[in-house]
Amino acid sequence: MEYKYILIIVSAVVIVMVSIMIAKSNEEQVPLNPVTSFYNLEANSIFGEDIKMGLYKGKKILVVNVASKCGLTPQYAQLEQLYQEHSDKLIILGFPSNDFLRQEPGSNQEIATFCSTKYAVTFPLFEKTRVKGSKKHSVYDWLTDPKQNGWNKKGPSWNFTKYLIDENGKLIKRFSPKTSPLSDEITTLIK
Repeated sequence: MEYKYILIIVSAVVIVMVSIMIAKSNEEQVPLNPVTSFYNLEANSIFGEDIKMGLYKGKKILVVNVASKCGLTPQYAQLEQLYQEHSDKLIILGFPSNDFLRQEPGSNQEIATFCSTKYAVTFPLFEKTRVKGSKKHSVYDWLTDPKQNGWNKKGPSWNFTKYLIDENGKLIKRFSPKTSPLSDEITTLIK
């Protein structure tokens, strides 16, 4: 009878230990050096020009999947303000995407016109693209593949998910869509 209680206690301890190990493995990992260089990637600008990410070497890069018909669309103004205030050391790359409830239905020309007239956006915008799924753009493949970026596997959870890359091409942080571009959480990492 004592063995039965010991077995129950040992089983409970093992379950608790395994649960703790699983919980710790789900925590955000510490950024590591990327396996594949971000600077080797390319993307087409919203006007169709081929842009090599190596062009942005030496600056911090904030990659954002954007949409014009989203409740978070006003973040365009905050992104532009952040860009204007830190353009000497920061580049913002906007990737319009229709992946979340079709909130970016326009053509590249319509998106460019909307961004320039409504929010006076001057940071680089890229062609409308996929940011999730098996056909996602190579930039988002890199951002969400720990075998390439060194640690992160979390894709965009909604429009305006943000990824910060340091001056050397190392992914250092992923921010939720609700994180304001002007938040201390972001600006302290840029300064």
